[in-house]
Amino acid sequence: MSLYLRLEGIGKSFGSFQALSDIHLSIAKGEFVCFLGPSGCGKTTLLRIIAGLETQTAGSIHQGERDISVLPPAQRDYGIVFQSYALFPNLTVADNVAYGLVNRKQPRAQINLRVEELLKLVGLPGSGIKYPAQLSGGQQQRIALARALATKPGLLLLDEPLSALDALERVRLRQEIRSLQHKLGVTTIMVTHDQEEALSVADRIVVMNNGVIEQVGTPMQVYRDPATPFVADFVGKINVLPGRLHPGRALHIGASRFVCELDADSERDVKVYLRPEDLLARPISPGDANVFNAHIEKIEFLGSFCHVGVRSAEIGPQPLTVYLSLNYIAELGLQIGSRLPLRVMPERMRFF
Repeated sequence: MSLYLRLEGIGKSFGSFQALSDIHLSIAKGEFVCFLGPSGCGKTTLLRIIAGLETQTAGSIHQGERDISVLPPAQRDYGIVFQSYALFPNLTVADNVAYGLVNRKQPRAQINLRVEELLKLVGLPGSGIKYPAQLSGGQQQRIALARALATKPGLLLLDEPLSALDALERVRLRQEIRSLQHKLGVTTIMVTHDQEEALSVADRIVVMNNGVIEQVGTPMQVYRDPATPFVADFVGKINVLPGRLHPGRALHIGASRFVCELDADSERDVKVYLRPEDLLARPISPGDANVFNAHIEKIEFLGSFCHVGVRSAEIGPQPLTVYLSLNYIAELGLQIGSRLPLRVMPERMRFF
């Protein structure tokens, strides 16, 4: 893929508050990138700087061969969809979608064809005569998306476009957006605080915190190989255990000894990060390494699987979360108070 968008040393301050610090990022043509982070981390500010709706206090932005660092929004090549839809309530759906094309003074016949094409593309053919108030939230967001794509922009910016929708509509629409982006090949940046949303649609995720980038990687890289404790804790659930590393790939957690893949030069205290799925309830055979016994304290039913809270005197007082399927719980007759042997996967241990 060819390089399409390049951010170099982007900084932004509001008085004494530093919202963004030294942001460097390259995005390839046709890539779907998610800015992921908690509220106030700077992700929306960065998106607005790319759009020209905010002015950076340091750094430069290149889109294709153009330096767009100081260009006004009208001279930048992008379409944008906001969280609030931002449709004109006094215009029909067709007129909302056509808004950017009318401003470019394109022929009416050409505009009508493009509007029909886009309404079909977003799954709302024949809705052009309706007004936004006659549509559901999900339908309004589809119209906002069609409007953003009307001028065939090279860059699509999505500012938390699904956060105002209910859970089922959010899942449905995010997959439609991903499918549409793949079909059109438009370079896309989406801001979200929803980790599941980012993991399910992005080619790469940019994890942000306190105005800096903590990690950039594929969803699998960010989830499986977090670069910092913040990423490990923010993306997915995590168990954090105090341990002590010893030479010879040995790790002590509480009174138990485990085999790990990190061969320390000397003894040192560490924090061990383990995803709930890295604690296996089966298969466990006699003689397996890295096995300890726990007791179930809580079962949180989530449909086909459960979050199971356990505690083990063998590794210390801290609670742990394990993922178990509903079938497995039923098969073994597990309930609160049941004994549950667990095996730790050495290759999945992360140390910070």
